[in-house]
Amino acid sequence: MRGMVKSSAVRAPRRYGKQTQTSSVAPLPVNQIYVGDNIEHLSSLPAESIDLVFADPPYNLQLGGDLKRPDESRVDAVDDAWDQFESFQAYDAFTRAWLLAVRRVMKPTATIFVIGSYHNIFRVGALMQDLGFWILNDIIWRKSNPMPNFRGRRFTNAHETMIWAARDANAKGYTFNYEALKAGNEDVQVRSDWLIPLCTGHERLKDEKGRKVHPTQKPEALLARILLSTSKPGDVVLDPFFGSGTTGAVAKRLRRAFIGIERDETYAAAARERIEAVEPLPEAALVAPPSAREAPRVAFSALVERGLVSPGAELTDAKGRYRAVVRADGTIALTHDEAPAVPKVGSIHRVGAMAQGAQACNGWTFWHVEQEGRRHPIDELRARLRAELGLGGE
Repeated sequence: MRGMVKSSAVRAPRRYGKQTQTSSVAPLPVNQIYVGDNIEHLSSLPAESIDLVFADPPYNLQLGGDLKRPDESRVDAVDDAWDQFESFQAYDAFTRAWLLAVRRVMKPTATIFVIGSYHNIFRVGALMQDLGFWILNDIIWRKSNPMPNFRGRRFTNAHETMIWAARDANAKGYTFNYEALKAGNEDVQVRSDWLIPLCTGHERLKDEKGRKVHPTQKPEALLARILLSTSKPGDVVLDPFFGSGTTGAVAKRLRRAFIGIERDETYAAAARERIEAVEPLPEAALVAPPSAREAPRVAFSALVERGLVSPGAELTDAKGRYRAVVRADGTIALTHDEAPAVPKVGSIHRVGAMAQGAQACNGWTFWHVEQEGRRHPIDELRARLRAELGLGGE
């Protein structure tokens, strides 16, 4: 998926599907592959028009010669001209230029993923911080089928690193589909180490002679997780190093729009053919549950007013260690074996924090009420009230 930015020819972009328009003043040309210099093409895009960026730049692998197996057969390594730079300083200048061009077109709520190896990712990360990006996570793509270390002098390179960053330190409202990710992961938070195999088999693009079309084609599973984690249907995803088009193929399947920039017409042609064969998933398969942050606010007092929790009812934590009584005004009072001199009264959040001696507490998930012979988190009652009022659930 990687290719250098410089090219002597600039070709017209190839269009796919219906064109959409963002909130920017000028229409944003989406579902296109631009062939040529990515700085030039990025400068033609409207400022603050992109929702998500995935960048797979040259890694500057610095290979000193042929890589061979123990039987002396040659390894098909990345030795293309686009991955070669005369010095670290040249690579840094290249990186700074495309990062600045990308940052200009990112919306204030946009985020960016940059993938790399130990050869380049630390230099990229430092430059991103220098330019004002705010790093949210570093994610380890752990390969289940890595290439062996044939020389036996180093550990097997079994992972690559992705930097996930916001446009700046004050970014708010960026997309992170936390609830959907957790629900799909058996209600466990998704970790920052992702075990995904290398691109092999039918997914790997081959030419008429059976050779790889692109040496560093990324697996669709990797891009799918990125897009499902940090974008929504209809969002515009930019890939300034488009290569064989994995980003575009996955974006089309997941009903996102894409803009790809690639300097090599051979790679771009393969990407066009690949993307044209993709069928978008049914819309029903992509509807995400509303997040807790997006759900309409419902106060605990509303549950009391609607009779879902009665004044005088006892609340406990999940294990019954702490107890509180519900008051008519929607506050709760912590109960003790011996009445304290000053009753601890307040919101479900404040009293939950006081009970534990904590700085903060999510009272909706901490407090439970006993109904029908078992304890239910009061958050379930809030979801029921939202459904009754037609406000949507979490």
